[in-house]
Amino acid sequence: MQLIDRRIGFIFAVFLALLTIGAVRAAWLGVVRADDLERAAAVQQEAKITIPARRGSIEDANGIDLGVSEPAMDIAATPRLVTDATKVAAKLAPIIERDETTILRSLARRDTQFVYLGRGIPAERAKRVQKLKIPGLEFIPRYRRAYPRDWMASQVLGVVGTDGEGLAGLEYTFDKQLRGRDGERRLVKDAMGQPLEIRDTRPVEPGKDVTLTLDANLQDQAEEVLAEVGEKWKPKGATAIVMDPHTGSLLALANWPRVNANEPDQAPDEAKQNRAVATNYEPGSTFKAFTVAAALEEGKVTPETSFSIPSVYTYADRELRDAEDLGLGSMTVSEILKYSSNIGAVKIAAALGGSKPFDKWIHRFGFGKATGVDLPGEQIGLVLPLKDYSGATMGNLPIGQGISVTPMQMMAAYAAIANGGILRPPHIVEKVGGQPVRKPAGKRILSESTTASVRKMLEGVIGTGGTAAGAEIPGYTTAGKTGTAEKAINGEYSKEFYVASFVGFAPAKNPKLLAAVIVDEPEGDIYGGQVAAPAWKQIVNFALGYKKIRPE
Repeated sequence: MQLIDRRIGFIFAVFLALLTIGAVRAAWLGVVRADDLERAAAVQQEAKITIPARRGSIEDANGIDLGVSEPAMDIAATPRLVTDATKVAAKLAPIIERDETTILRSLARRDTQFVYLGRGIPAERAKRVQKLKIPGLEFIPRYRRAYPRDWMASQVLGVVGTDGEGLAGLEYTFDKQLRGRDGERRLVKDAMGQPLEIRDTRPVEPGKDVTLTLDANLQDQAEEVLAEVGEKWKPKGATAIVMDPHTGSLLALANWPRVNANEPDQAPDEAKQNRAVATNYEPGSTFKAFTVAAALEEGKVTPETSFSIPSVYTYADRELRDAEDLGLGSMTVSEILKYSSNIGAVKIAAALGGSKPFDKWIHRFGFGKATGVDLPGEQIGLVLPLKDYSGATMGNLPIGQGISVTPMQMMAAYAAIANGGILRPPHIVEKVGGQPVRKPAGKRILSESTTASVRKMLEGVIGTGGTAAGAEIPGYTTAGKTGTAEKAINGEYSKEFYVASFVGFAPAKNPKLLAAVIVDEPEGDIYGGQVAAPAWKQIVNFALGYKKIRPE
């Protein structure tokens, strides 16, 4: 009987011990490990799904899409779940247009649970892969950026990175507005993995559309003309800009060489530059219009003021000559501008009062600082500080040497001459999310009478005997200025490399369009009147008809 009692006691003790262990284990799991287990259960039963936001479109002034977002997928894999990597790679490569060896290398990685096989695969191709029902593949919805016009304004639009962030151009500047915000969805599943509840925990906020002042048809014309310039003159690069001088709206902004916006990696880095804001150059004779305008505004000269023009003019330690010795003996201010006399421009600057007032006017026209255009990467040029002027400086600056500017700075300054004296920041973005963008106010730098006089004198440049007689447009009076600038290389002016340019507006009396063509290092000819002015004429002649601006 004692033996039976001992056995019962032993069994009871074991049972009590097991019960104690169970209680302790339950307490451990229920109290100490509660939070960890709750999170683990939630992971097994809940999933958070990111819902990608559609990036806003970039469109021209007429609503034509220039940059859009299209449905796409990232295709990923868990390598250990892919049974025949070689066979899978061979199937996927032609569909997703990726290198077969690269896919195979990714699938061979057994040290990871997740690898990308393709990013931003167009939805139609991704669905073809889904139909193959390959175990171990994962399909993650997203959007991919596409540019319907391929080459159009690619340096202006910029590029979007693999993860949807703007990296350059307007895509970078307005990335916050374009990108929007991804949404989040909560998915609750049962033990078998079947969904029980789907709830959006954070709504998707699509990106805002950006509307430009650019006109796709004008842009196309400018790019076609620059392509002809590139083929004929084989320059290092070229830029063409068309602007409304009264509002500062950029109607076209073309760069050459061209870049396919859908294949930016195929172009060299220098071709991706927006030369209109990112390159500095010496303006040469196009700068003479500002020298004349300053002297007129200060009341130091009139269009009829005459200066003696010798064949050679000694200024400080240098000798000045004109590109052509017309043998006139003397020239009026109007003739100095028409025939682009270097000697005359230097004498006009001397009449202004010398270096201090001239330096004031350089800055008043906006040189040496950003224009404020809503494009990234804007350079500010190079303006010599007044304290660093040498004795020969005023023999250089009035003719556009010894100063570097950007094409956009030249457009802003010439717009002030064309619009009656108001300097204002150019702009290319008209609306964001359907709301007009606030434009900075301009400031008056010249009187209307001065600008009217300069416009009249610039007509002579395109008239008979002027340096750009070939830029005449039948039915319209046009005005502008040529530039042929030697490039400074290693501290010396080159006799081989030049920048040929032309800046002008139409109609001359009441300008509706302002345009510039700048050609960097043309081959075969160097003069702005022969290289840049004919291209300017093609662009502006088209624009006048397209914008229905009546002949005078």
